[in-house]
Amino acid sequence: MEKYIKLFILVSFSLLLFGCSSRDDTIVVVTNSGFEPYEYVKNNEVVGVDIDIAHEIAKEMGKKLEIKDVAFDSIISELNSGKADFAAAGMSITEERKREVDFSIEYISSKQVVVVNKNNKTIKTKDDLNNKTISVQLGTVADTYVTNNYKSAKIVRQKKFLSAAEDVKVGKSDCIIMDELPAKELVVKNNELTILDIELITDKYAIAVKKGNTELLNTINNVLEKLMKEGKIEEYVINHSS
Repeated sequence: MEKYIKLFILVSFSLLLFGCSSRDDTIVVVTNSGFEPYEYVKNNEVVGVDIDIAHEIAKEMGKKLEIKDVAFDSIISELNSGKADFAAAGMSITEERKREVDFSIEYISSKQVVVVNKNNKTIKTKDDLNNKTISVQLGTVADTYVTNNYKSAKIVRQKKFLSAAEDVKVGKSDCIIMDELPAKELVVKNNELTILDIELITDKYAIAVKKGNTELLNTINNVLEKLMKEGKIEEYVINHSS
Protein backbone atom coordinates (compact mmCIF):
# COMPACT_ATOMS: atom_id res chain seq x y z
CA MET A 1 0.00 0.00 0.00
CA GLU A 2 2.86 2.36 0.88
CA LYS A 3 4.36 1.68 -2.54
CA TYR A 4 1.11 2.68 -4.29
CA ILE A 5 0.77 5.80 -2.14
CA LYS A 6 4.26 6.92 -3.13
CA LEU A 7 3.51 6.24 -6.79
CA PHE A 8 0.28 8.27 -6.54
CA ILE A 9 2.12 11.19 -4.95
CA LEU A 10 4.83 11.05 -7.62
CA VAL A 11 2.30 11.02 -10.47
CA SER A 12 0.26 13.84 -8.90
CA PHE A 13 3.38 15.94 -8.40
CA SER A 14 4.44 15.35 -12.01
CA LEU A 15 1.02 16.41 -13.26
CA LEU A 16 1.18 19.54 -11.11
CA LEU A 17 4.58 20.43 -12.51
CA PHE A 18 3.40 19.81 -16.06
CA GLY A 19 0.35 22.00 -15.53
CA CYS A 20 2.38 24.85 -14.10
CA SER A 21 4.96 24.55 -16.86
CA SER A 22 2.22 24.67 -19.48
CA ARG A 23 0.78 27.87 -18.01
CA ASP A 24 4.22 29.41 -17.55
CA ASP A 25 5.07 28.80 -21.20
CA THR A 26 1.94 30.53 -22.55
CA ILE A 27 0.74 34.11 -22.60
CA VAL A 28 -2.88 34.90 -23.46
CA VAL A 29 -3.95 37.87 -25.57
CA VAL A 30 -7.64 38.79 -25.71
CA THR A 31 -9.06 40.50 -28.79
CA ASN A 32 -12.16 40.92 -30.95
CA SER A 33 -11.77 39.67 -34.51
CA GLY A 34 -14.29 41.99 -36.20
CA PHE A 35 -11.89 44.89 -36.64
CA GLU A 36 -9.89 44.47 -39.85
CA PRO A 37 -6.99 45.18 -40.38
CA TYR A 38 -6.19 45.16 -36.66
CA GLU A 39 -7.77 41.78 -35.90
CA TYR A 40 -9.81 39.59 -38.24
CA VAL A 41 -10.27 35.96 -39.25
CA LYS A 42 -8.42 34.53 -42.25
CA ASN A 43 -8.24 30.82 -43.05
CA ASN A 44 -9.88 30.08 -39.68
CA GLU A 45 -7.16 31.98 -37.80
CA VAL A 46 -7.27 35.33 -36.02
CA VAL A 47 -4.68 37.58 -37.68
CA GLY A 48 -4.02 41.30 -38.03
CA VAL A 49 -1.82 44.21 -36.96
CA ASP A 50 -2.48 43.71 -33.25
CA ILE A 51 -1.91 39.98 -33.53
CA ASP A 52 1.48 40.56 -35.19
CA ILE A 53 2.36 42.83 -32.26
CA ALA A 54 1.12 40.21 -29.79
CA HIS A 55 3.35 37.58 -31.38
CA GLU A 56 6.33 39.90 -30.94
CA ILE A 57 5.46 40.38 -27.26
CA ALA A 58 5.23 36.61 -26.75
CA LYS A 59 8.54 36.14 -28.61
CA GLU A 60 10.24 38.72 -26.40
CA MET A 61 9.04 36.81 -23.33
CA GLY A 62 9.96 33.40 -24.73
CA LYS A 63 6.36 32.23 -24.54
CA LYS A 64 3.77 30.66 -26.80
CA LEU A 65 0.92 33.01 -27.73
CA GLU A 66 -2.67 31.95 -27.12
CA ILE A 67 -5.31 34.12 -28.82
CA LYS A 68 -8.71 34.52 -27.16
CA ASP A 69 -11.43 36.00 -29.38
CA VAL A 70 -14.35 37.53 -27.45
CA ALA A 71 -16.98 40.26 -27.77
CA PHE A 72 -15.35 43.71 -27.54
CA ASP A 73 -17.33 44.71 -24.45
CA SER A 74 -16.03 41.61 -22.61
CA ILE A 75 -12.33 42.37 -23.08
CA ILE A 76 -11.71 44.29 -19.86
CA SER A 77 -13.50 41.68 -17.75
CA GLU A 78 -11.30 38.99 -19.35
CA LEU A 79 -8.24 40.89 -18.15
CA ASN A 80 -9.51 41.63 -14.68
CA SER A 81 -10.71 38.07 -14.10
CA GLY A 82 -7.27 36.72 -15.01
CA LYS A 83 -8.50 34.85 -18.08
CA ALA A 84 -6.14 36.84 -20.30
CA ASP A 85 -2.77 38.55 -19.75
CA PHE A 86 -3.11 41.49 -22.12
CA ALA A 87 -5.57 42.96 -24.60
CA ALA A 88 -4.66 43.95 -28.17
CA ALA A 89 -7.86 44.99 -29.88
CA GLY A 90 -7.58 48.45 -31.38
CA MET A 91 -8.36 49.82 -27.91
CA SER A 92 -8.59 53.57 -27.53
CA ILE A 93 -7.37 55.15 -24.31
CA THR A 94 -10.27 56.69 -22.40
CA GLU A 95 -10.53 58.00 -18.85
CA GLU A 96 -13.19 55.40 -18.06
CA ARG A 97 -11.00 52.53 -19.24
CA LYS A 98 -7.95 53.94 -17.42
CA ARG A 99 -9.85 53.44 -14.18
CA GLU A 100 -10.18 49.72 -14.94
CA VAL A 101 -6.91 48.76 -16.68
CA ASP A 102 -3.37 50.02 -17.28
CA PHE A 103 -2.43 51.08 -20.80
CA SER A 104 0.82 50.82 -22.73
CA ILE A 105 2.28 53.67 -24.72
CA GLU A 106 0.23 54.70 -27.77
CA TYR A 107 1.29 52.88 -30.92
CA ILE A 108 -1.10 54.14 -33.62
CA SER A 109 -3.64 56.91 -34.25
CA SER A 110 -7.02 56.51 -35.91
CA LYS A 111 -9.86 58.88 -36.67
CA GLN A 112 -13.56 58.15 -36.39
CA VAL A 113 -15.42 58.43 -39.71
CA VAL A 114 -18.96 58.18 -41.02
CA VAL A 115 -19.93 55.31 -43.35
CA VAL A 116 -23.15 55.61 -45.35
CA ASN A 117 -25.00 54.02 -48.23
CA LYS A 118 -23.83 55.53 -51.53
CA ASN A 119 -27.41 56.68 -52.12
CA ASN A 120 -27.31 58.79 -48.96
CA LYS A 121 -28.42 62.40 -49.49
CA THR A 122 -29.14 63.47 -45.93
CA ILE A 123 -25.74 63.46 -44.16
CA LYS A 124 -23.18 66.02 -45.32
CA THR A 125 -21.88 67.52 -42.05
CA LYS A 126 -21.48 66.49 -38.40
CA ASP A 127 -24.65 68.40 -37.52
CA ASP A 128 -26.66 66.25 -39.91
CA LEU A 129 -26.11 63.28 -37.55
CA ASN A 130 -28.68 64.71 -35.17
CA ASN A 131 -31.96 62.76 -35.16
CA LYS A 132 -30.40 60.02 -37.31
CA THR A 133 -30.21 56.28 -36.62
CA ILE A 134 -26.53 55.45 -36.11
CA SER A 135 -24.95 52.00 -35.90
CA VAL A 136 -21.83 51.48 -33.77
CA GLN A 137 -19.91 48.60 -32.30
CA LEU A 138 -20.91 48.03 -28.69
CA GLY A 139 -18.44 49.38 -26.13
CA THR A 140 -16.23 51.28 -28.59
CA VAL A 141 -15.15 54.93 -28.61
CA ALA A 142 -17.72 55.50 -31.36
CA ASP A 143 -20.43 54.18 -29.04
CA THR A 144 -19.36 56.62 -26.31
CA TYR A 145 -18.93 59.51 -28.76
CA VAL A 146 -22.40 59.15 -30.27
CA THR A 147 -24.00 58.64 -26.84
CA ASN A 148 -22.40 61.82 -25.49
CA ASN A 149 -22.72 64.07 -28.52
CA TYR A 150 -25.93 63.09 -30.33
CA LYS A 151 -28.59 62.84 -27.66
CA SER A 152 -31.42 62.88 -30.20
CA ALA A 153 -29.93 60.09 -32.34
CA LYS A 154 -31.13 56.51 -32.16
CA ILE A 155 -28.15 54.21 -31.54
CA VAL A 156 -28.03 50.65 -32.86
CA ARG A 157 -25.29 48.80 -30.98
CA GLN A 158 -23.88 45.76 -32.75
CA LYS A 159 -21.29 43.16 -31.73
CA LYS A 160 -19.69 43.16 -35.21
CA PHE A 161 -19.23 45.80 -37.90
CA LEU A 162 -20.54 43.38 -40.52
CA SER A 163 -23.92 43.60 -38.79
CA ALA A 164 -23.65 47.39 -38.76
CA ALA A 165 -22.92 47.32 -42.49
CA GLU A 166 -26.08 45.30 -43.07
CA ASP A 167 -28.03 47.87 -41.02
CA VAL A 168 -27.01 50.62 -43.44
CA LYS A 169 -27.41 48.52 -46.59
CA VAL A 170 -31.02 47.62 -45.77
CA GLY A 171 -31.95 51.06 -44.41
CA LYS A 172 -32.19 50.08 -40.75
CA SER A 173 -29.56 52.73 -39.96
CA ASP A 174 -28.55 55.96 -41.66
CA CYS A 175 -24.84 55.47 -41.04
CA ILE A 176 -22.06 53.76 -39.11
CA ILE A 177 -19.52 55.62 -37.01
CA MET A 178 -16.25 53.70 -36.73
CA ASP A 179 -12.45 53.85 -37.05
CA GLU A 180 -11.03 54.85 -40.42
CA LEU A 181 -8.88 51.81 -41.32
CA PRO A 182 -11.54 49.19 -40.56
CA ALA A 183 -14.02 51.45 -42.39
CA LYS A 184 -11.84 51.36 -45.51
CA GLU A 185 -11.76 47.56 -45.34
CA LEU A 186 -15.53 47.49 -44.86
CA VAL A 187 -16.34 49.59 -47.94
CA VAL A 188 -13.94 47.56 -50.11
CA LYS A 189 -16.03 44.48 -49.33
CA ASN A 190 -19.41 46.27 -49.50
CA ASN A 191 -19.78 48.20 -52.75
CA GLU A 192 -23.01 49.85 -51.59
CA LEU A 193 -21.15 51.76 -48.87
CA THR A 194 -18.86 54.80 -48.87
CA ILE A 195 -16.97 56.93 -46.33
CA LEU A 196 -17.98 60.58 -46.03
CA ASP A 197 -15.40 63.34 -45.87
CA ILE A 198 -16.30 64.13 -42.27
CA GLU A 199 -13.71 63.72 -39.50
CA LEU A 200 -15.30 63.42 -36.07
CA ILE A 201 -12.53 62.74 -33.57
CA THR A 202 -9.04 61.25 -33.63
CA ASP A 203 -8.05 58.72 -30.99
CA LYS A 204 -4.98 56.63 -30.20
CA TYR A 205 -4.65 52.89 -29.60
CA ALA A 206 -2.77 51.13 -26.82
CA ILE A 207 -2.44 47.68 -25.33
CA ALA A 208 -4.14 47.02 -21.99
CA VAL A 209 -3.13 44.91 -18.99
CA LYS A 210 -4.67 44.26 -15.60
CA LYS A 211 -4.03 47.13 -13.19
CA GLY A 212 -0.74 46.75 -11.35
CA ASN A 213 0.85 44.33 -13.83
CA THR A 214 3.89 46.60 -14.20
CA GLU A 215 6.37 43.92 -15.25
CA LEU A 216 4.30 42.85 -18.25
CA LEU A 217 3.46 46.47 -19.12
CA ASN A 218 7.16 47.40 -19.19
CA THR A 219 7.90 44.49 -21.53
CA ILE A 220 5.04 45.50 -23.84
CA ASN A 221 6.26 49.10 -23.92
CA ASN A 222 9.78 47.99 -24.80
CA VAL A 223 8.46 45.86 -27.66
CA LEU A 224 6.22 48.67 -28.96
CA GLU A 225 9.07 51.19 -28.85
CA LYS A 226 11.30 48.80 -30.81
CA LEU A 227 8.60 48.05 -33.42
CA MET A 228 7.81 51.75 -33.92
CA LYS A 229 11.49 52.67 -34.20
CA GLU A 230 11.98 49.99 -36.87
CA GLY A 231 8.82 51.01 -38.78
CA LYS A 232 7.32 47.56 -38.25
CA ILE A 233 3.85 48.70 -37.22
CA GLU A 234 3.40 50.67 -40.45
CA GLU A 235 4.59 47.54 -42.27
CA TYR A 236 1.98 45.43 -40.45
CA VAL A 237 -0.75 47.90 -41.45
CA ILE A 238 0.27 47.71 -45.12
CA ASN A 239 0.46 43.91 -45.02
CA HIS A 240 -3.07 43.60 -43.61
CA SER A 241 -4.71 46.29 -45.76
CA SER A 242 -6.25 45.69 -49.16
